[in-house]
Parts: sequence; structure tokens; C-alpha cells
Amino acid sequence: MISSFREFSRSKWAVALFVLIMISFVIVGARMDVFSNLGPKHVIDAGERTMDEATFRSSMDRVRANLQEQAGRPVTIEDMVAENIHTRFLESQTQQLGFLNWAWKAGVRPGQALIIKQIRQIPAFFNSVTGQFDQEQYQQALAQQNVTAAQLEQDLRDQYVIEHFGAAVFAGARVPRVYGALLAGQAFESRDGRWFEVTQAMAGTAPQPTDAQLTAFINENAARLRSPELRIASVVLFTPDEAARTAPISEQRIQERFEFKKATLGQPERRTFVTLTAPNREIAARIAAALRAGQTPENVGRANSLQPATFTDQPRSAVGDQAVAAAVFGLQNNQVSDPIQAGVGFAVAKVTGIQPGQEATLDNARQGLIQELREEDAKGATYGKVEAYEKARSEGRNLADAARQVGARIVQLPPFTQDGKLPNGQALNAPPQIFETAWGLSKGGESDVVDAGQGQYFAVRVDDVRPAALPTLNEVRAPLTTEWLRRENLKRITARANELAGRVRAGEDIAAVARSANATLTVRTGVVRNPETTQALGQGLIQGLFGQGKGQVFVQPASETAVAVGRVDEVRAASPAIAGPLAEQVRPRITSELVQAMVEGSLTAGAASSKAKNDPAAARRALGLSDQATPTSPATTPAAK
Repeated sequence: MISSFREFSRSKWAVALFVLIMISFVIVGARMDVFSNLGPKHVIDAGERTMDEATFRSSMDRVRANLQEQAGRPVTIEDMVAENIHTRFLESQTQQLGFLNWAWKAGVRPGQALIIKQIRQIPAFFNSVTGQFDQEQYQQALAQQNVTAAQLEQDLRDQYVIEHFGAAVFAGARVPRVYGALLAGQAFESRDGRWFEVTQAMAGTAPQPTDAQLTAFINENAARLRSPELRIASVVLFTPDEAARTAPISEQRIQERFEFKKATLGQPERRTFVTLTAPNREIAARIAAALRAGQTPENVGRANSLQPATFTDQPRSAVGDQAVAAAVFGLQNNQVSDPIQAGVGFAVAKVTGIQPGQEATLDNARQGLIQELREEDAKGATYGKVEAYEKARSEGRNLADAARQVGARIVQLPPFTQDGKLPNGQALNAPPQIFETAWGLSKGGESDVVDAGQGQYFAVRVDDVRPAALPTLNEVRAPLTTEWLRRENLKRITARANELAGRVRAGEDIAAVARSANATLTVRTGVVRNPETTQALGQGLIQGLFGQGKGQVFVQPASETAVAVGRVDEVRAASPAIAGPLAEQVRPRITSELVQAMVEGSLTAGAASSKAKNDPAAARRALGLSDQATPTSPATTPAAK
């Protein structure tokens, strides 16, 4: 069982099963919310297992800290949302809690003795002097993390459930040998065959189509040829005046803004350092001694099977672990810390560079403050135009008159589709909100003012709507004729190929049939199915040779302008001496893929049985975001192309 579990833990999908362990601090994790009716709305509901907004936020903070350590730079919640990490994390936690709820009800319940044994192996709960488990230190450590003993036990119980379930599936699954034998047999099977190609010259070419034939062809391909609905719209643009971006700013305003932002304009002290995290204090002390003796972090890491983590020019606020941050920013350059009790394990840090902080001065910040004030003035002037426009509209003026009155610019867009493309398929250079707004109006409809971001606004009037329609024959005559001739010529080649193949099936020798059609006969022996052969012969011929039995005839495309007629002369099975070793080699891989599918299916089925669900809006609220994700778009001035 132990060897099976070790094999399981090294498999490529074990990370997916252990994500609960990887992303959580060893004594904090998803917990049962026994006061669900009294607390805030749950982010995840999975039977008796739930996760509230506070727990989701704290879990995401741990994920963020882990990402910061890996990336070696600050990572914000907004950065994670932009990469959709929050959604993937929400879905994975929903599936895990749903599975855990099912597993508990199904009777997968680790004994209390296992949980106690695991607790007594956590280094943070041991007295550093005596080396013995310390109940008082255990309680203090839990209190520091705002975790109860019951919550810790639940987390460890969850870990055991996932580990043991995965190990059991992995240990008990093994595909039959015939699976590997089938793959090996296919890989080493070889075939002999003969074939010839039927070309256009052998089949004749189709005459030019009539108008009636082309019209029928249009109707046959109506779904592909029908043009989408198009709209023509006028857009009123409210954009910052360029003159406002160069307007003079009074010294008084500059001074006032500097005093207001002075605390945030300076540069904080930054440090470059390297850390090594050990599982216990003894190893950490050994690492610190080695670093102080002059050994490099890389050599020390190799000696202790650890990977050093390097952080370059990091402010204190960017260091995720506060204990590590306090130690690092209390060291001198090239100084090594004592063992630090970090969130996980014991860390040792060495500072390799210090970049002192710099206090902000008015002279250094002047240009940035001036630019900031000018941008604010420009946006304020733009919004003033918006207010004047809306007042004019409320007084009864139409869109064009109101725009001219306030000095806004009007641009007429060319015909465009709902997804913002021109009739030729080229994308129209305009913010997506314009297309969305235009498609919410009927012909002649005028929108309210819409905020496009970055201090820009617009309003839309739909001038015309062109319904979806089939093109006229004259509009598409040339390309349609080319496509019709291609189809008809291919029909002639295929018909001629089937005619010749029929003669071979009737018993006539394929060589004689090829000579009668003035075709060149190709003879190949020992053809095997591999990428090189497929590239040389083509997918069609490979399918023909390996898709038929001995003595059977095939008709397959040889190229865009030719069809192959062939016969399978011989089928040679793979040699057992060659195929046997391969069959055993691929068996573990097939088993791994099968087990992966079984485990993923089990997790999904368990979550479905628990009716696990989540609330994306609540998850966003927990992260301090709006309930609904709002698509961002560039604040680009729309322009006709």
C-alpha cells in the first residue's frame, strides 16, 4: 500500500488532488460553517460543507502570497482576476468540497488516531528547547492563526480523505495487457499495396455553369453565403480637449496636491534577499550556519534538498510573510538571519542588497503632479460637455443638434456587424460598447451617454439597419463560378475513380486497370503507420492502406486534385518479439490515463451527488470587487476605416 501511495503521489494528476493542501497553510483550510444561517451568504454550498466570503477571501490571500513568492514580485487581487485565477480557484474548491461531503457520507472517514498522529508531527507545535510536543504552544499557534482545534482536525481529515481515496484508486487500477498489445500491434503492423491516381485529365472537366446552376448553388449554400445584419450609426464623441493637457497649472494647486500625496510619492526602502525554507528549526539552524560560513545559497540548498527563493528589490509591503519581512528588513547587507518561524516551516534569509528609501520632494514630483492635474481638468471639461449635451437633449434637441451646440464631435461609422466587423471581415477600430449599444437600438434610435472609460463618453444613433440577405448572382459570380467548377470537377474525378475501382473489385488486375487509364501504378511493400510515412504518402492513402483487409480495394483522396484507387496486397502482423516489450512499456501510461479519468470522474460525480454550487457574485464581493464582471475595453476614439 505504501509503495502504491508513493507511485500515486508522483503521478501527473496528483497535484490536482492535493490542491487543497498546496494552497492552504498547513493548519488553515476550508471549514464547515455550522452557523450558515447566521453568517454572510455562502460563496460555496456543497451539502453540509460550505465556504463563506471571509474564508474565500483568506484562501485567495494565501494563493496570492504563494504566487508572489513564485513570481518574486507583488501580485494584486486585480492581477489574479485578470488571469481568471479567482474563477478557477472557485470551481476547484466547489468540486473539492462537494467530493468531501460525498466521501464523508459514503463512509470514507479517517480515524481520530490518525489525526492526532498528524498533529503531533507539525514542527510549529514542538518546543524548540526540549523538542517535545507542547500543548500550550499548540494552543498558542492555533490562536495566532485564528483557528480552533476542531477546524485544524477537519482540515487534516480532509487531507486524509483525498490522499487515501486517490491512492486506493491508483493502487487498484491496472489495464489488461491486451490494451498495450493493441497499440503495439498497430504500431508495428506493415502492409503491401498498389495504387494509382485518377487526375482531372482522366475524368474530363466540367463546362462553365449556367445562371440557373449558380443560383441553385447559392441556395444550397445559403447559410454560408448569407451576409449578416449590418448597421450604420452616428457616434457623438466626448473626448478630452488636447489644449487642456497643456494648460498652465497654478503653483498653489501644485503645492496643495503635493502636500496631499506626499506620503505616497516617496520611494520605500527596497531589499534584495534570498530565503531557504526548512521543515524544522534544526535544519534551519544548520542552513544559517552554512550561509554565515560563506557558502552560497545554491550550494546550501543542494546540500539540504531545498530550492532557494530569490527576491529582487522588494519593498517590505511586497513580502507576503510578515515574520520574514520583519527579519529581512532588520538585517544589514550580507547579514544572515536566525531561523524564522514562518507561515510554513522555518525560513532563513540572507540580505544581498539594500536600496535606501527616498523621501519625495516637490521638485521631483512637480511634473507628475502637473500632468495629473491637467488630466483631471481635461476630464472635468469633458464631463461638463456631457452635462451640457444631456441638458440640451432634455430640452428637446435631437442628437446632432445637441452635439453641435456643445461642440462635441460626430463620426459616422461604416456598416458593421454585431461583433464589430466591416462587411469584408476587417475589425472596426472602436470600443466594443459602441457595437453593444447600437445593437440595443432600432433604426433611428438614439442612446443615452455611455461612459467609455478614461474620461471619454459617447452616444449612438442608429442611422440605418440592413437586414441579413443572400448576395445577388452578379455580386458573387466570379468566386461562385470557381467554387462550382471545383466541386463539379471533383465529382467527375471521384466518379471516374469509383468506376475504375469497380473493375478491380470485379477481379481485373489493378495494373491492367491503371494502364487502361494511362495512370502510373505505385507499388509499396512494408508500409508502416508513422508520422514520416503519413507525411510522405498523405493521410488519405494511409487510411486506405490500413483501413481495409487483405485483397480489398480502396478509393481515397490523394490530393486536392486527384483521387487514389488502390488495393491492399498483404497484411503483416507485428513481430511478438518487437511488439511485446512496447506493449509492456505503454501499459503504465495507459493505466495512468485511465486512473486520471477515473479520479476526475469520481471527483465530479461526488460534487454532483452533493449538488455542489457556488455564487460568483459573492466571490467577487469577498475580493472587494463589484458583483458582476464588467468587460474592459480600450478607450479608443472610434474612427472609420
